[in-house]
Amino acid sequence: MSRSTRGTRATHQELPPALRDAVDDFAEHLSRVRNRSAHTVRAYVTDVVALLDHAVRMGCLEVAELDLSVLRSWLARQRTTGAARTSLARRAASARAFSAWAHRAGLLPSDVGAALASPRAHRELPSVLRADQAAALVEAPARQPTTAPATITTEAMTVAAPDAAAAEAVLLRDRVLLELLYATGVRVSEACGLDVGDVDHGRRVIRVFGKGGRERSVPYGVPAQRALDEWLRRGRPLLTGARSGDALLLGARGGRLNPTTARQIVGGYAETAGLPRTSPHGLRHSAATHLLEGGADLRAVQELLGHSSLASTQIYTHVSVERLRAAYRQAHPRA
Repeated sequence: MSRSTRGTRATHQELPPALRDAVDDFAEHLSRVRNRSAHTVRAYVTDVVALLDHAVRMGCLEVAELDLSVLRSWLARQRTTGAARTSLARRAASARAFSAWAHRAGLLPSDVGAALASPRAHRELPSVLRADQAAALVEAPARQPTTAPATITTEAMTVAAPDAAAAEAVLLRDRVLLELLYATGVRVSEACGLDVGDVDHGRRVIRVFGKGGRERSVPYGVPAQRALDEWLRRGRPLLTGARSGDALLLGARGGRLNPTTARQIVGGYAETAGLPRTSPHGLRHSAATHLLEGGADLRAVQELLGHSSLASTQIYTHVSVERLRAAYRQAHPRA
């Protein structure tokens, strides 16, 4: 098996000790100092291991031997194997982050990655649901019979109900998940990370811990409040178990709902309702677009979404403009 087809773990183990230790220290820095998520750390480490594997084949046995030509050669090789521009941009960012860290840690005499250019990632406009489609999605659990939740999600098939009460609890959980995702535009990991105490029922606000541990408060509306009240009063008590802790949203076996299951729930209901393929991130896109179309200020939407840069939020203005242009082309006699 070639090096390119082996897993990251095996490649990591075959690196020279000095490079292997550097990868481990870099991962520790990302996790403990930068407070990056496990998913982000894994992505960075995967890229850096691939970079150092390439460096070894070019004769580098220590981090200090890395130079700009090695970084450029690695990216060029990725390009020749068909990597997309978005992948190349991400890998270049990983290389720059590792180089900057290695220089600060005294492993590199200079930050060679600072001069590494990368192709600008092509940002496709996110697909969004219309307001009526979003409403149909969040209301889909209320239209399901509690005796047959197995038709909806993968998880529901496994828990379908030793009894109808448990099935109803799952449907109430699904409803509050969908309502919160669309009402607040939070990331799926943020929704699954909510605790019961993070909900301020009086002000209709949730406390969210986003990327980098940044805390923000996000309001939600009356339909989400009703779904929360029903879930906390009639649903959550039926699913609560020894592993529940303070988690707001629970899986069928009583533990905290995980993002993978949440994605299955959203996708399952979208399919059942005959809607375009949708994910939790699609609901986030839809919420942001509908806010801007309704006249919300861009800075307010940035704060609601937890974007560190306004540039990340501005893509939704393009979505709104494209939808306006489509409506114009369809309706205006001289379009």
